Amino acid sequence: MRIRTVRRTAPHGPAPSAPSARPCRTVRLPRSVRASGSAGPAGAVAAAAAALALLSAAPATASPAPGFLAPDQLPPHASSPWRAGDVTDGLPDPEPFCMDGSLPDEPGGTHHRVYGTEYDTGAVQVTVVSRTPEAAGELAARLERRAAGCAADWQAENPDGTADGQDYGTVDAGDSAHVYGVHTAPPESEHGVSLFGIAREGSTVTLVRWAQMGTLDDAPVDAFRGTTATAVHNLRH
Repeated sequence: MRIRTVRRTAPHGPAPSAPSARPCRTVRLPRSVRASGSAGPAGAVAAAAAALALLSAAPATASPAPGFLAPDQLPPHASSPWRAGDVTDGLPDPEPFCMDGSLPDEPGGTHHRVYGTEYDTGAVQVTVVSRTPEAAGELAARLERRAAGCAADWQAENPDGTADGQDYGTVDAGDSAHVYGVHTAPPESEHGVSLFGIAREGSTVTLVRWAQMGTLDDAPVDAFRGTTATAVHNLRH
């Protein structure tokens, strides 16, 4: 079911300038520039630009720990390779858009990884190992409720903007997997679109958020469904 408010089109901001292409390398990013995007589209773009500057300049490090997406497992970008930071303990700062306060910061059980491109497109994955499968099921259900209600919650906090959401249904992977989309348009600012993949395998829950400037029509839904299935598969390895 698609929930839509009356859309007031806001002008798109100028596209950020892209650095020259470099081979994909891995780097641990400072918390101040992790691009999870809870500050909205403009904040996400600024954070992504800062993160990419570090990704371009830093030396290569070891391979990521098992359980997280590799950069090339995200939906392909038409003009840029994906790059990734290290798998890092704890939650990203800021927490993923629309998920503030919903993800537990379990000592030794919560990890995240930030991904970026040379443009405004970015992503973040958070994985939580719960104490029991039942606790993991409750967490996954809570995250799904937040994703399903994200557009309405954002609209309530930003009455001069517009927002709409889309339930893209379940994915046949793990014990549960579900994909949602959210479009937000602050007044007189750029549109932003996010896709959320929320999945559980046993006692482990993973959340993947993909985001860029644009609307739901610009979102690579089919490719992201594949990314969500891959994220579940990776939890087993």
